[in-house]
Amino acid sequence: MNHIVTVQDAVTAFADFMEPTAAELDSIDAEMPVILADVELLDAHIITLDRTPTKLDTQRIRRARRRALAARVALLNRAPGRSDGAA
Repeated sequence: MNHIVTVQDAVTAFADFMEPTAAELDSIDAEMPVILADVELLDAHIITLDRTPTKLDTQRIRRARRRALAARVALLNRAPGRSDGAA
């Protein structure tokens, strides 16, 4: 008869050392404006999936696209190690 036992590695797979580090959390926090802008852009696109986009929908998508681009540029300009200063 074979006994089924718990493998210790499987039980402790999510131990403390598996948590995100402070640097990883800071990186996520720095990218949060880009993430939120992308979510806003996706929401604007999702609204128009089941209907013909109106003029307001087109403006909403265009504004969300500009915000997403501006958030990405701001993140790149804040990135450490950039020596050329361009984004």
